[in-house]
Amino acid sequence: MGHPPLEFSDCYRDSPDFRERLKSYEQELERTNKFIKEIIKDGSALINAIKVYSAAVVKLSQSLQAFQFEFIGDTLTDDEINIGKQPAWRIQNSSNLLIKPLETFKKDHIGWPRYWASGGFPLRHPAVCDDHYVSQADQQLDRERQNVYEASLEYVYKIQEVHERKKFDVVEPVLAFLHGLLTFHHLTFELTQDFMPYKQQLQLSLQHTRNHFLSTREEMEELMGRVKEAPQSCKLPGQPIIEGYLYSQEKRALGFSWVKYYCTYVKETKSLTMISCDQKPGSKQEFKLKLCVRRKSDSIDKRFCFDVETMERQGPVTLQALSEANRRLWIEAMDGKEPVRLSLSPRQLNEIGFKFVRKCINAVETRGITTEGIYRTVGSNFQVQKLLSQFFDSNHPGDVDLQSNEWDIKTVTSGLKHYLRNLEEPVMTYKLHRELITASKSDNIDYRLGAIHSLVYKLPDTSRDILILIIQHLVNVCGHSKENLMTASNLGVIFGPTLLRAQEDTVAAMMNIKFQNIVVEILIEQHDRIFRSPPEESSAPPIPPPRAAPRRRQPITISKRPSRPRHALSHAHSEDTEGQCAHTCVRVCVCM
Repeated sequence: MGHPPLEFSDCYRDSPDFRERLKSYEQELERTNKFIKEIIKDGSALINAIKVYSAAVVKLSQSLQAFQFEFIGDTLTDDEINIGKQPAWRIQNSSNLLIKPLETFKKDHIGWPRYWASGGFPLRHPAVCDDHYVSQADQQLDRERQNVYEASLEYVYKIQEVHERKKFDVVEPVLAFLHGLLTFHHLTFELTQDFMPYKQQLQLSLQHTRNHFLSTREEMEELMGRVKEAPQSCKLPGQPIIEGYLYSQEKRALGFSWVKYYCTYVKETKSLTMISCDQKPGSKQEFKLKLCVRRKSDSIDKRFCFDVETMERQGPVTLQALSEANRRLWIEAMDGKEPVRLSLSPRQLNEIGFKFVRKCINAVETRGITTEGIYRTVGSNFQVQKLLSQFFDSNHPGDVDLQSNEWDIKTVTSGLKHYLRNLEEPVMTYKLHRELITASKSDNIDYRLGAIHSLVYKLPDTSRDILILIIQHLVNVCGHSKENLMTASNLGVIFGPTLLRAQEDTVAAMMNIKFQNIVVEILIEQHDRIFRSPPEESSAPPIPPPRAAPRRRQPITISKRPSRPRHALSHAHSEDTEGQCAHTCVRVCVCM
């Protein structure tokens, strides 16, 4: 079972559960660090042993060179010297391929310091102060809090990036080293041919993994930027839960005291859970919320306070947030008196939008379908915004000639991607997103294809019409892949986040981008079957088969083959003798 994603918004809440998840990531990095050390140690021992063998070959070559039979010495000496020199060069190359990349990955990506965000900030008024002093203290507190939050964000981003990078940065040096080792030992032609399919498959998997990583990293960087813009947010759009630290005013024998709690509020059930940070770990209180009211500043000596009334308690409970912005979010989630209204700028998929998509597709297919890297190369942002503003101008909508030389192909393709990505709802809708992702994760290819086929015809008519238009265009682009180098896999990486999008803006959703890419790739490769006709109404919807257990540390193996007979010749007479060739069994253990 994999690690749960680390959400950027959890950096601000700094919950105990978040710290436990972060600790599991660090333990996994320690295990990876030990694994790399063992590979470096064993690989170095193997390389040193081969260097000894190489030195013996050089010594033999020198002895043959000193031999007096010129008609033999000249030819054999050169060959043996080449044999002696080539292993030395290849062993040095093997060290560069295996040891140095692993040491670099261990040093650059695992050897950075750990960071733990510490919660809690002073919130009480000093006994004697003036407004100027309070203002300066608030500014200093905000700066310190912002530094802590930004460092925490960078740490979470970095630790997840390392966990993704190790999938190819650790495997690639091993793959390159094994390839060099095969060349050094001069394996037979048949053995090399047996290894090539596995090597090509692994290289293709590495390339796909790298493409998915780059696509996911871009989305995660954008998400991190959005979280930085609202650093006090404990709740993102699409999530019905808000959680974080609050201080509760509780009555004691000698007055009142403030107790720190980690609180979780579920809006649908109006349930408030409070876990104490000062008492026994794990002790929690659960309440049903009745009312939430902001506390006036002049009624209490604490700042950022609000009162809540619950079904279980007679009087109100006074809670203190960490800041004014944090208090507004809690009041909004609890339907208090100060809700925060989110401003939206919807983009509808209407008639003008259809016209824009058709014009962009027509321009690409008539002017630049053979352009290398089409849709991968981005155009000028200024030109893209200019194109969209002119095309969607309320006075003259759609009055733009995309066949004109004023708009280059990069601008047209970037404009099309920008329009589709910024629709109010993605082409394949939020409603079906989870089902599409689940279908793409299936190991059974027949079920995967059947489920996606069925889900496509659950789309609204408008969405399905625009999807058919776009996929047919991408099929035409793939038809010129020899010129533009854009395969179905490459286009899936580009249009996966464009046609599919999760409603919640979280790291967990970002980690599913690779499966969005698979959905688009299937739509391109199986377009004839999917869009030719809807699934039969009489047939039951596909049922997912039981998922096979994931492969763990299962090596890719080139098994031993039976020996081939060899014929030996003697001076007296020729005899048929059978010999056996020693074959090497090469195993590439890939732990992804």
